[in-house]
Amino acid sequence: MSQNINMAVLIDGDNIPSANVKEMMEEIAKYGNPTIKRIYGDWTRPGLNKWKNLLLENAITPFQQYGYTAGKNATDSAMIIDAMDILYSNKVNGFCLVSSDSDFTKLATRLREAGMLVLGIGEKKTPNPFIVACDKFIYIEILRSVVEDKVEKKEKGISSVEKIGPKEIKLISSSIRDLSDEEGWAFLGDVGGLIQKKQPNFDARNFGFEKLTPLIQSTGRFEIEQRETPKSRYKLVYVKNK
Repeated sequence: MSQNINMAVLIDGDNIPSANVKEMMEEIAKYGNPTIKRIYGDWTRPGLNKWKNLLLENAITPFQQYGYTAGKNATDSAMIIDAMDILYSNKVNGFCLVSSDSDFTKLATRLREAGMLVLGIGEKKTPNPFIVACDKFIYIEILRSVVEDKVEKKEKGISSVEKIGPKEIKLISSSIRDLSDEEGWAFLGDVGGLIQKKQPNFDARNFGFEKLTPLIQSTGRFEIEQRETPKSRYKLVYVKNK
């Protein structure tokens, strides 16, 4: 991902918790420069009050959207209309859609058809159609700080870290096989990119690892080799199925 990509960040205020906005914006900055930052919601509702200071601290512009009809989400429509206006303005190269709502599936698909990078951020309850419509989808839960995560685990008695299972092993193995040379080795950077295309919500942090390399090492199912590069002090990592 290029830091030169200008991104429009559109947040569904009715569908996203206000906690961890700082971590969320830091994560988005890894993929591009958030030149447009907007949040949509009915700001007359008391439930959105906790957003106000956070918007000022993160330079996010609030957009008022009244709920004209009971049972209908006017916020979704406002976000979709704005997204298309921004698309045709040619001011950005990518979008970050922050919502756990499957109503944005078609929007994500349309933006990608137009050549836009589409990053999705939402809770783990997000329906799969929206997840797979994005280039990459990040769960809000993994953006929590270590302290907050520990508190949640203690209070709820659960862990937000998933266990690596046969499905993930198969995904990694098949991606290595798809990219391997005659000896079975594949460049880890390419493997990670292919995994992301196959499963946009795959993230080493979901399994308690900061990077893909230690995740792969933990399985004991793959060989890992570091190779020197002539013009760089960094070593390239290659992987192979055992």
